[in-house]
Amino acid sequence: MARDPTVTGPATGPLRFARFAYPPNALGYCGPDDSVALLGHADAGVAGPDLVHLARQFAGAWPYLELIAAASGRPDPLDGDVVEAYWLGNDLLTRVDGRVFAAHLTARFEARAGAGMADIATLALLGAVPHHNFHVMAVYPWVGLLRAGVAAEEPMRVLDSCRIRWGRVVAIDAGLAEVAVRPLVWDGRSLHLGAPRVEAVTCADVRGRLVPDVRVGDVVALHWDWLCDVLSARQARALRGYTERILRMTNEALARPVAAAILG
Repeated sequence: MARDPTVTGPATGPLRFARFAYPPNALGYCGPDDSVALLGHADAGVAGPDLVHLARQFAGAWPYLELIAAASGRPDPLDGDVVEAYWLGNDLLTRVDGRVFAAHLTARFEARAGAGMADIATLALLGAVPHHNFHVMAVYPWVGLLRAGVAAEEPMRVLDSCRIRWGRVVAIDAGLAEVAVRPLVWDGRSLHLGAPRVEAVTCADVRGRLVPDVRVGDVVALHWDWLCDVLSARQARALRGYTERILRMTNEALARPVAAAILG
């Protein structure tokens, strides 16, 4: 049975944002050029105005947080439930009207997506939600590269690393956690979750840690090569459910003559 993650010190909205935003930011993929500050906040467990300022500079994630907050009547995009909805998933995602989500996607990504924008917006009308894993599958170009026949190794590495994934910690040693995770698999026509395998991810290094207390047996969330959160049973169910929903919609799009979620 998974440990209650509240014993690790529950993250506020800004701190949870920092935990999940840090790994790609440290790699230079998104956000401001100050990943040290993000890690510092997470390691110390202290939020503040400067962390809010950093979060606003994530041009990919911040507009989704604003959208979820507005749809749910929350004045703060870094409200704890709003941040949880975007990274992990919760009922706030269902409050975003499909027409509003479609308009949001079109306004943000039409110039980049070109002819594929109508297909991406259609997914919003069909029930897609503003979850980070939808952004990875629908807006980024990696699924489209798979369908186009590009060698799968690099697209699959990025898709599997960039999505928020879950697993159970089986060992911890020297700042690394070994986590049993179901990887994303491409069979040449569709994406699905494969059999569990053990991945080694960072839970602490000389600069600090994102999660204050991780133990063997915990169910955790991973982003890129870092362990970002200890999940409750509810959070794990939500992340799994929304991921499966997004994969199902992506595969349905892949099966159509013009694939909807993959032309970003």
